[in-house]
Amino acid sequence: MNLNGKKVAILGCGRSGVAAARLALAKGAAAACIFDINPHASCTDPGISLIPGAGEAEARAFAADLVVISPGIEADSPWTLAFTCAGAPIIGEIELACQFYTGRIIGITGTNGKTTTTALIEHLLLSAGKSAKACGNYGFPFCELALAEPAPEFAVLEVSSFQMETIRSFRPEVAIWLNFAPDHMDRYKKVSDYFEAKFRIFENMGPEQTAIVRVGEALPRIAPRVVEFSAFEGSGLLRYEGGRIMQEEREVIDLRGTAMVQAHNAENTMAAILACRAIGLTDEQFLPFIRSFSPPHYRCEVVTDQGGILWLNDSKSTNLHSTEAALRSQTQPVILIAGGKDKGLDYSPLEPLLRRSVRHCIVFGQIAEQLENTFSPICPTTRVQTVPEAVQAAARHAHAGDVVLFSPGTSSFDQFTGYVQRGQCFHDAVLLTISQ
Repeated sequence: MNLNGKKVAILGCGRSGVAAARLALAKGAAAACIFDINPHASCTDPGISLIPGAGEAEARAFAADLVVISPGIEADSPWTLAFTCAGAPIIGEIELACQFYTGRIIGITGTNGKTTTTALIEHLLLSAGKSAKACGNYGFPFCELALAEPAPEFAVLEVSSFQMETIRSFRPEVAIWLNFAPDHMDRYKKVSDYFEAKFRIFENMGPEQTAIVRVGEALPRIAPRVVEFSAFEGSGLLRYEGGRIMQEEREVIDLRGTAMVQAHNAENTMAAILACRAIGLTDEQFLPFIRSFSPPHYRCEVVTDQGGILWLNDSKSTNLHSTEAALRSQTQPVILIAGGKDKGLDYSPLEPLLRRSVRHCIVFGQIAEQLENTFSPICPTTRVQTVPEAVQAAARHAHAGDVVLFSPGTSSFDQFTGYVQRGQCFHDAVLLTISQ
């Protein structure tokens, strides 16, 4: 991509937008201006131009040669399209970065597990003596990596469906497809639209690249070499059996006693193992370091196990599939706490798991009534308003030997700024409740 003398419009003043502006200027753009609809948007980088509260008039007046949008901005919105009045193409920050990054890309996508897998691969590569950085939808913007001197050999890139909507030539050396389930129905009109956006990760790959895919994902035929794994299907190159990852009849690693022992994290580990192999590492170079890895916070994280009750904080669960994965991983009776913002999701697919594993459901938030109507015919269900009230209700119903699983199954924006604040609220409520 030749940016010499070009005018680049950057839409969105988040960290990725600022990084994109810096990269565009570093690569010769005559102007790289950030536009944000928020009138209070600000930028602390004195070298970056910013127009807060920008409307369609400002968009047309800029007459951009290239438009770079942040993931949260829809490419077909009238505001975005106003920037294309001079015929400018629209790309995302990921596409801009890959035009200039000179290293090797491992791309990770899926409805759930992306961040844990991304962090684990980065941990294993660094521990094996490679230069690597987690970036994209997790870590820091890919454009910052493209600016680094020297750039790390590996970009471990978490990619969301939003980021894949605007790729053109993006092509990872290794692409991981962890899983797929309906999500973001507040953004996409149909589930198939969401699937097609994520599936674009394979769009520019060929037989010389590797796709690492969970068994049973039913993907259309793809060009790269496919390697499969599963903790639940009993097939694939890697499978999970009795706390151990197996390849045929050989034990690859025993996950018992590690932070990755639950089945959904075992799948994340399998994907990471296959990615490390695909880029040329031997098992001996990276396997021992799995034992020292801890997943990022709020992903089935243990809060406490006082009184024989295990309290798990899965606040990162922002969709049905993540709650389903968390439930599948439990071997003890479950008190499930779920609820939050109404994203238009159907929770009836949870019914078999509720029958199998859940003794009692506690539901809260904007979607509480819908969840109560769905869950109560299957298992006892209590409706409350807030997370602290849910914790108190769970404490009343839990017995020694139970797992209290906080796995909301939807986003947090009805009551919180994000899953981190929600997770901290749950953590603090649990410690307060058990201390009383």
